[in-house]
Amino acid sequence: MAKATKKQALGRGLSALLKDPDNDIKSVDDKNADKVVGNIIELELESIDVNPFQPRTSFNDETLRELATSIKEVGVIQPITVRKLDFNNFQLVSGERRFRASKLAGLKTIPAYIRIANDQESLTMALVENIQRQDLDPIEIALSYQRLIDEISLTQEQLSDRVGKKRSTIANYLRLLKLDPIVQTGMRDGFISMGHGRALINVEDQQQQLDIYEKIIGNSLSVRNTESLVRSLNSKTEGSNTAKTENLGAPKYILKGVKDFSEYFGAKIDVKVSSKGSGKLIIPFSSEEDFKRLKKLINSED
Repeated sequence: MAKATKKQALGRGLSALLKDPDNDIKSVDDKNADKVVGNIIELELESIDVNPFQPRTSFNDETLRELATSIKEVGVIQPITVRKLDFNNFQLVSGERRFRASKLAGLKTIPAYIRIANDQESLTMALVENIQRQDLDPIEIALSYQRLIDEISLTQEQLSDRVGKKRSTIANYLRLLKLDPIVQTGMRDGFISMGHGRALINVEDQQQQLDIYEKIIGNSLSVRNTESLVRSLNSKTEGSNTAKTENLGAPKYILKGVKDFSEYFGAKIDVKVSSKGSGKLIIPFSSEEDFKRLKKLINSED
């Protein structure tokens, strides 16, 4: 406890240094920068601006009030992180919930780590830090991944290394952004899960997406029920598409067989036939889980 008290006292002393215009710190090479950057310093809340790069767009009022009550009792346990913008002016990099709750609690200052970073570095730090949080919804995570790819010019492989996630995991999140905006909003609000969203991605027609989305909510469908519904829909669509291929001259036994295969596998089976009568069947899959499902179906016939 004595150690923590000493560190906070040091923070109050350094905060006074930051208010001295003759010692203004603009880069890590400036005088006294080593005393400030990376240390915990008490900053006035009014000198801190919120982060425009914050991937979180909504904050639960009830949990903020609970955090504010806790802060009143024991203070801010984990310091926020800020970057220096100008003289006695800072911008949040991470810790906006603590920042907002401290204001609700009536605090005037808050413990903070100071970083010297440009806009791109600040965006990267804010996004990566927030991606690691446990309470972000899938769409917030997907949008954060997409911003890192677009604005930092990262490939999915580089992003995988940066955030410590598998490339396949990142790809699955990014695919959620292809969903109809209404479905995305439903996922953000907790009406459907990421599993539901991943099943709906396999429905190309947006109106059909919305129809199934309404059934999920209205009938409280599980992810497995939703996957079955989507496979059934795709199977019917395949039957319709197969009928259209009759003009291509494929033998009837192939057309009927492809329909049977599509119904069995719950996927749109494609067939290529040569003039000599030989050919190949193509069975598509949408994910690792879908591939394993198909493999299980094939192995069950052994």
